[in-house]
Amino acid sequence: MNRCPVHHGTLRTFEQVIRLPMPAKVSPRETARLEALKDYRILDTEAEQSYDDITFLAAQLCDVPVALISLVDADRQWFKSRFGLDVSETSRDVSFCAHAILGDKTLVVKDAREDERFRDNALVCSEPNIVFYAGVPLCTPSGARIGSLCVIDRRPRELSFLQIRSLETLAHQVVLQLELKRVSDQLASALQRIDVMEQLIPICSYCKGIRNDQGYWGTVEAFIKSHDNVEFSHGVCNACMAKYFPEVVPFAEGSPEEDDHN
Repeated sequence: MNRCPVHHGTLRTFEQVIRLPMPAKVSPRETARLEALKDYRILDTEAEQSYDDITFLAAQLCDVPVALISLVDADRQWFKSRFGLDVSETSRDVSFCAHAILGDKTLVVKDAREDERFRDNALVCSEPNIVFYAGVPLCTPSGARIGSLCVIDRRPRELSFLQIRSLETLAHQVVLQLELKRVSDQLASALQRIDVMEQLIPICSYCKGIRNDQGYWGTVEAFIKSHDNVEFSHGVCNACMAKYFPEVVPFAEGSPEEDDHN
């Protein structure tokens, strides 16, 4: 059984003997990173074969017992797919992947017991007894690093250049899967809105208000906003200018060229 290092032979302070793990720093763009993760609507979803295939291949290619697709939320890391591990999430404070997302390159930890960032980590000192770790950041097209594809072993080791390159290729496939889901969700939402708009829309013959699906009357703007992500700017057409503001009709009907000469 692996044990956290303990000082022997001299009297030391409590802080020296009971050292806390070193949590990862937080990116200056953390808010934008969390928004990018949220946009995928992937957290706490069911297991999917397409992601499980990737972690299986990662474990086989790197010859390790554990492979994970880890997504780093505000206070936790959640595993979209896990091979060789039973838990579905851990605290972010003990997350190796929280360190991996701080850079663009693959993070390789040959022996966590000898690394000051991790040697006192609960995941090293107890189950799953992480010793070796390699994690590739999952970088979105916008540049947000939302998690990692990682492999873990319970003994010190190294990966070959080909193994690291293969792991990075698989990480790219994870991002492609996430992008495919995001675009598919947007397309489905757009098609649903089009279907609603193609239906017969009840309009008041007098005020031109529109009745929504719940039977309530409202403005055209409110109806369209409820079915699409749009904003409105307001103006006055020439006919209404003539009716309500007759004194300014000549200016409203004038051409841009005429306005420039006045």
